[in-house]
This record gives sequence, structure tokens and C-alpha cells, in this order.
Amino acid sequence: MDIGSSVVKAVELTLDGPEPVITGFARAEIPPGGDVREAVEQVFKDGGFKSKRVVTGVSGQSVVVRYVPMMRMADEELMQAIRFETDKYLPFDLDEVVLDCQALNRTVGQASDSEAGPQDDQMMTVLLAACRRETLEAQVQLVQEQGLTPFAIDLDLFAIANAWELCGIPDEVMADEGDGRATALIDVGAERTSINVIRRGESCFSREINIGGSDMTQAVARRLGVEGFEAEAIKRAGEAHEAEVNSAITPVLEDLASELSLSIDYVEHHEGIAVEELLLSGGGVLAPGATAYIEQATGRPARTWNPLEGLRIDSGRVDVEELEAWAPSLVVAVGLASRVRTS
Repeated sequence: MDIGSSVVKAVELTLDGPEPVITGFARAEIPPGGDVREAVEQVFKDGGFKSKRVVTGVSGQSVVVRYVPMMRMADEELMQAIRFETDKYLPFDLDEVVLDCQALNRTVGQASDSEAGPQDDQMMTVLLAACRRETLEAQVQLVQEQGLTPFAIDLDLFAIANAWELCGIPDEVMADEGDGRATALIDVGAERTSINVIRRGESCFSREINIGGSDMTQAVARRLGVEGFEAEAIKRAGEAHEAEVNSAITPVLEDLASELSLSIDYVEHHEGIAVEELLLSGGGVLAPGATAYIEQATGRPARTWNPLEGLRIDSGRVDVEELEAWAPSLVVAVGLASRVRTS
């Protein structure tokens, strides 16, 4: 269940043997000043889900993700050791957060496997993720109030990568022999944009940018002198108002593309990799011309991707046409539901 700032989306995945099948889908918009609890209740009323187990995600200022250089050590030693490093990387006190960490396969600042020297072998990069405890507790309470069981709380940043993996990572990406190629997964939500750069199926950079689809909607509202809900409808109307919408959202896309370029330049410089493609998702990229503008402004191939690709859909339980119409905005929800494979 993806609890966004303007929409709640839920996708149910059921394992048929080893194969994940989409067996439920629903979404409910949160009107301005509306109650997210009512939207969650509506989603589960409409979705007809079989499972009561729910995976949700967190994002925003309560979440911190860092890539920490550390001496190599065993996994059982890592969690204890990382706690002595948190004061350098977290803006919160240790007792305010829940944290987790994972040692990554690549060495620190690794440009390619062939360039790793003896000293590099003694170091590793550790992915540190933390979230304020009060944010997690509120999420758990929200789920339990609906009579549901919180199975896990993930980070939206990594749910994007999980959805991509679920679709099937291209063989040539996994077979990359250290030539430094990478892909940027970019999800443009309502309030913020998430970017996760993946190399060999592993995250090497992630960031949230405080620009999203609602900024585009507000720009359209100001340009046309209409209310926000009208602007949102006009933005989604496509060709009917394409010229006006393009003109209104161009400044927003310019700011977004600038931040994306800064992020890509940073990771390329520090990791010695080349981001060869931008894979775009989220409701924000449904605005006319958004993908083409980002491609041109960043100077890299960009395309939208479908998180349903390769997944079987139970047409007896799911409205396939509606599901596919909203597919680009379901990446986080699909990524969260992919936890079914490890449950």
C-alpha cells in the first residue's frame, strides 16, 4: 500500500508457485483537507483483497539514506559497528530512529572491478537507512486501525528498485563486467521525486527531490486561473490542453531536470560510472511532454516504464483496463507488494 500525499494506492500480489500474480488493485484520492484514513478504508473496501498483511513505505524528511565507507567485517558485527558511525550521518539522535544497514558488494568509490587495489579490498560500502520512530509508529497505527496486519515498512526509494527487479532486470545489466554502466530509476510523485541509481542490480546512489506532480498542477492552476482540482483534470487531459499545460509546467520541469542532472553528475563523478538511461515512473510523468523534456534537459535517454510488465494479472479479480491505465503511478505499490517473495 503506497500512502501518498494525494492518493492511496494498493496492489495485491499472490504467489502461484514461484510466480507472482496481481490479484487485487484499488486507489483512492485524498481531497484537499481530506483524511488519509478514509482513503485507506476506501481502498480496502474497493479492492476486495484476500490478504490482511500489508507492506507500506515511508519517505520525506523523517527518512535518511546514506552510503557509508567502512572497514570490511562480518555481517553479525556490522549492526553494532554502524551505531558508532550514526552521529556523522544522521540528523537525529540514535534513540529517535529505527535503523538498518546492508553491506554492498562494490568497494568504496569503485569505478570498475579491475581498478580496485589492495587497499580497496579492506573497505566496503554500507547502505545505512533510518527513519524516525514516531513516523513508523504512526504508520503501524494507521494500518492496524483498519484491522490489517503490518508485515513490513519499507522505504519508497527502495520499493522502486524492488519493482524493477520484479519485472526482470535485463540480462545485459546483470552481466555487466565492470564497465561502469548504470540505470537511474526516477519516480515522480505528487510531493517529491525519488531517484535510485542501480548498477548490477545494486543501489549506488539514492535521493529525494522536493519537486513533484503537485508543483506542476499548481503551475497549471496559476497559468489558467482555475482551482487545483480543475488544473489536475486539465493536466491529465493530454492533447486537449497540451500547449497550455506544456507552457505552464516547463519551469517546474526545468527545476526538476536540473536537480536530476546534479544527482547524476554527482554519482558519476564519485562512483566512476555512466548513467546510460533514465527510467521514469510516477503520476508526474503522465503530464504531456514531461518525459521528452527530461530526456532533452539531462542529455540521456529517458522513457517511462511499466511495473506490470511480465506480471500475470488475475482478470477475474482485477479490472485490467483500469490497472493498466494507472500503471506508471503504481511502481512504489508494486515494489512494496513484491515483499511477498520473502514472506
